[in-house]
Parts: sequence; structure tokens; C-alpha cells
Amino acid sequence: MVESSRICYKIISQIIKHFDWNWVGIFVSDDDSGETDQLVLSEYLSSYGICVDFIIKFNAHISQRDEINRNINTVRSSSAQVIILCGSFNYAIIEFFQNAPAIFYRKTFILNPSWTTNTFIASNKAEAFNKTITIDLNDMTLPENGSFFNNICLSKQPNDKLLEDIGERDYWCRLSDVSKNRLNFMNTDFHDLYLYRCPYTGVVVFPKYFVTLGHPPRVYNALYVMALAIHTLRKYLRDPVNKANMKAGNYKSQLHHFIKKTPDLLKMNKPFFNENGEFITHYLIRQWFKVQKVTQYVTVGQYTEFASEDKKLLIDPSKIQWRTKNNEVPKSRCTDKCLPGYRKVPREGAQTCCYDCARCPDGEISNRSDSENCIKCPDTEWPNEKKNQCILRLEEFLSYSDVITAVFSVLSALFFLITIGILIIFIIFKDTAIVKANNTRLSFLLLVSIMLTFPCVFLFLGRPADITCMLRQSTFSIIFSIAISCVLGKTIMIYIVFKATKPGSVWKKWVDMKISNAVVLTFSLIQFMINITWLAASPPFQELDTRSYPGKIIVQCNEGSVMAFYSVLGYMGLLAAISFIIAFLARTLPDSFNEAKYITFSMMVFCSVWIAMIPAYLSTKGKDMVSVEIFAILTSSAGLLACIFFPKCFLILFRPEMNTKAHLFGSKNKVTST
Repeated sequence: MVESSRICYKIISQIIKHFDWNWVGIFVSDDDSGETDQLVLSEYLSSYGICVDFIIKFNAHISQRDEINRNINTVRSSSAQVIILCGSFNYAIIEFFQNAPAIFYRKTFILNPSWTTNTFIASNKAEAFNKTITIDLNDMTLPENGSFFNNICLSKQPNDKLLEDIGERDYWCRLSDVSKNRLNFMNTDFHDLYLYRCPYTGVVVFPKYFVTLGHPPRVYNALYVMALAIHTLRKYLRDPVNKANMKAGNYKSQLHHFIKKTPDLLKMNKPFFNENGEFITHYLIRQWFKVQKVTQYVTVGQYTEFASEDKKLLIDPSKIQWRTKNNEVPKSRCTDKCLPGYRKVPREGAQTCCYDCARCPDGEISNRSDSENCIKCPDTEWPNEKKNQCILRLEEFLSYSDVITAVFSVLSALFFLITIGILIIFIIFKDTAIVKANNTRLSFLLLVSIMLTFPCVFLFLGRPADITCMLRQSTFSIIFSIAISCVLGKTIMIYIVFKATKPGSVWKKWVDMKISNAVVLTFSLIQFMINITWLAASPPFQELDTRSYPGKIIVQCNEGSVMAFYSVLGYMGLLAAISFIIAFLARTLPDSFNEAKYITFSMMVFCSVWIAMIPAYLSTKGKDMVSVEIFAILTSSAGLLACIFFPKCFLILFRPEMNTKAHLFGSKNKVTST
């Protein structure tokens, strides 16, 4: 019934982990016990991510001054605030405390049971170990023997070697056998420093720990359980069948079987054995306090190996007193924790507990302390300012709540109403000379086309969807191509008519042909076919751009086929260029009858706007790109409306004397005579 020492170091490792320490020092006895315990402790510490800054081994002899100074410098230069004492009890470690008390004042010590049960510490070095955390075996009592231990007198039994050893252990009495004094002090000279001659008079009052904390109750219980197991085994072997089945050499395993089956004999201290056959008991976590030269033991927690995982280690922090200012839990870490939003960066050549902290890169977070790696946010999310949480990205598009949207909407509606007004004027004055002279049907078709381009703006506003992405470019390009085709038809007819007025002109036979209608139909149909092909092969669609701007999702239309998109724009530019060239050639015709110069100016406006739009369109993203295209649509449409129709409206409304057939024919005669 010897407790497993491995469990003690497992408890120590869990205590260190519980207080968030990861940087400790170790004092260990330089013997077989110390070497074994150090390996076990290091194994557990490593499994819990705890690093050891230094290990100082103490042999059984008084250290030389150089060695003491070297060890003192090691402890002084270390940032570890927690020191673990393992291995067997060693007086050299105690002497080391005596030589360097100042450096240990703020250190926190953790002792294993082999140190805890040694009475020398509590009796002679209580101040050095004040507020030390200890791992104690569960309290046990020796049943029915209290009166025996309270009536022992050493002087009446001078030859009792056991009582003499007890006197040395608990009262620091020097033995008559000097060699035994050295043996009890591990063959060192420390016995000369601490033992003195005792009178051996009076009744010995055994300290409480002798019958509760130390080895005596465990020796008693071990013998008791062993005797009971042997007795049960003997009864088992009385049966001839059982004895016959017992194999030679199998008595050991059978005896162990009966030991584990031992019932609860020890009053709440039921034996418990792990899978390795080691005895596991209940452990107490205590803290030593020296109050008025008296050492007190305060239980601050407990460890139960056979409890559920979340209840194995229980610690009451309110009962613990630390050596720090304001009783704060000491920090014993190689480096401070990396806060959420940062990740650990290993230091070259350093232990894993020593690292630097690096900010998570854009698009990644860490939501806990000491993260090894940062976590990439989903495409629809982005890190917050502290980079410890992914939040929804802000969607960017030309929404109806934007000021620029309101401006575009008002302008579109205003130009739409103005176009309707001009159309009404032309309908009212359709029989006047100016309206008739400028190809009434083409003028009406041109006005309707321009009027319909303004509502196309609303297809560009709001959150893009697949249907609006397909409609916005196609609808505008077809309607605007009809408008430019009308302008081209008017320009061609103006050029043909005035060329045909000259005597013997070959253009006369073209005047009566419906060339303008053919021009409008043909060139509009070509644009229509381009758009149909575009929509069938690679139509535009909604796209979420998460890469262009950090923290934003640009909701935009992907044009599907870039070639098709620029083919549509290029075709409109081609129509405008042809119209410009023909109108430029006809610009010298009579003012009263000629609108070629107005068409020339309108095509200059159109070409200037769209040529300037292309680089601006390519250099912007999101709603800015959409705004550029809307501006180009409004400007070019308004340019056509203003340049071609405003002068006619002015003559119709404010100069009616010029809106007569006589005035127009008079101008014509002047041209003919020239």
C-alpha cells in the first residue's frame, strides 16, 4: 500500500497548469530517487506544456562556496517564480536556503510528500518555506492506539532503539551512536549543526502528524491489509479444487488479487489501485504558514484520482496566501501570454514556452490567448479591430440610401420629364416647317429612344442581382444604339438632300428612298444581335468581390465576357464616329435648314464622355465604377437631347417667325444661287 510517486508529480503539474504557469525551476536531490523523480516530473510537465528553466542538483554533502554562488546566480537570473522540490529530502538544499534567503523571498515553492512529511523543515526552516504549497497524503489515524502514544517516557526505556530514533527525528536529540547520526543525516556533517543532547526526561507527547500524516498509519494499514489478504488467500486454498488449479509461482498475482478485493476496513480510506497495481489515495493540497513561530497547515484543495475529470483537482484560491504584493497570483511564465488577435512566434533556439507575439494578418483572427495559428475568416466575414472575432463584412454597392443615388435619380427623372416635354412640343407643332423639315418620324423615334435611356439608370441602382446585371448593359446599349442610329440616319439624309439640290446631282435618285429607316433598322439590329449572342454565350451575373477592399464585400456585376462588353461599347462608338464624320462634312449647309452642326457637336460630346469614361471605369471598383457609367449615360443622353432638340424648341417657342415655309425656302434659294 505504497502510494504512487508518479501521481504526486502529476498533481504538481496540474497545479502549475491550474495557475497558468509554464516556467519553473527544479531543486532535486543528486541520487537515484532524485533522478527518477526528475524524469517523471519532466515527463508530466512537458505533457502539460510547462518548461523547466533550470535544474539544480544537490548532493548529500555541504556544498563549496563556489558551487553555492553559482546556484544562487542561476536562481537570481531566472524569471521562474515557482520552484519544485523533488527527490528525497536533502539537507544540502536546506543549507542553500540558509545561504541565500533574499532571492527566495518572492519565490513560490511546491513540495512533494517526501518533503512534506519531514519534520525538520517545519521545526527549523519554517520561515524559509512560509506559504509553501505542499502535496500531502490523506490523513489517516492509528485505530485504538491513542493512549499508547501518549504515555511513552524515553528515560524509562533507554535501550529502545526505535524510541531513540523517534527522539532524534522529532526532538532533534543526538544519538549515542555517532555513525547512526551521520547515517540519519545521509552521511553528511549536518548532524553537528542541528542535533543536541537531550535529557530524555518526561513523557513524550507525539506530534499530531506522527499518527495522522506520517508513515506510521500507512505502515499499520499496509500490514493490516496484507494480513487480511493472506488470511483470505489461505481460506481460498483450503478448497482442494482451488489449490489444484493454483499454478506454481502464481501466488503473487493471487495475493495481489485479494489485496485489491479488500473491503473498506479503514474508515473512509478505501484502498484504490490503478491499472498498474499502484495504490492510489486521496491527496490534500496544503499551504504552510508560520504564525508566531508556529507552523500551521491549511488545506486549500484536494486531488482525487478516481473522481471524474472535472472534479479531480479542486482548489479554493480564497484560502491561498501568496508572497506577492496585494496577494496576487504570481506570474511564472517565460513570456506573457499572446492576447487574442495575436499568434505565437517561436524564438529561435529557445524553449517552446518562450516566444514572441505577432499580430494576425489581414483576414485572420485568434479568439483565445496563446494561439499557435490564426484562423482565416469566411469569405463573407472580416476580423474586427482587435482581430479576435469575425464579423460580417460590409456590403458595398450603389444603394438607394446613398446621396449620389438620389442625385442620379433626380437627374434621370428630370431629363425624362424634359424629354417628354420636348416630345409633346413636337407633337403639338408637328405640322410646322421646322418639325417637318427635320424628318418627323426619325425625330420622334430619336426622342423616344433618348427618353428611354434615362430610366435605364435605375437598373444600375440598388443591390445587383443576376437579372439586373443581364438587363442593365443590354437594355441601355440597344436603346442608345437606336438613338445613335437615328442620328446617323438624320445625318445621312441631310447630307443627301443638300447634295441633291445642286443641278445634275447624282444624289437626287436617293432622296425618295427610305434610307434613314434602313439605317436605323440595320444598325440597331446589329447591336441587338451582339447582345443576344452575349447573353446566350456568357451572360453577366452577380459577383461578390471579397479581395479588392479589406473588410468589404463589393456586390457587383461581372460582365461575363469582357470582349462582348467592349464590343457593345465599341459598336456604339463606331456609330457615333460615323455620325460625327458625316455631320462634320455637312456643317456648312444653311443654318435655318441644317442641324448637321448640332449633330456634330452632340457626337463630340458623346465621344468625349465615353472615351473619358473607359479609363475611369477601369480604374475604379464597386459603386464608384457604377457611378462612372451612370454619369456617362446621363451626360451623353442629355448631350444628344440638348444639342439636337433645344435649338429647335427655342425656334418653335420663341422665334415662331423663323418657323415658316417661306423662311426655310428663302434660305434654300440662297444656297441654290450660290
